[in-house]
Amino acid sequence: MDRVAGKATLPIWLALIALTLFAVLFDNGALLAPLLGEAAGANNYLHELFHDGRHVLGTPCH
Repeated sequence: MDRVAGKATLPIWLALIALTLFAVLFDNGALLAPLLGEAAGANNYLHELFHDGRHVLGTPCH
């Protein structure tokens, strides 16, 4: 039974990994927009949070 439960969680993990990669590599505040409204775009919290992470991963962002 444990083997079935482990296989069922694989798509969940893959979705979380994909969302994390999107947030780190491509997002410019759109994920926070529903929570913060216009402040998410104006202050760019998420972009600034992951900006250095992009450089650490070697992903060009400029």
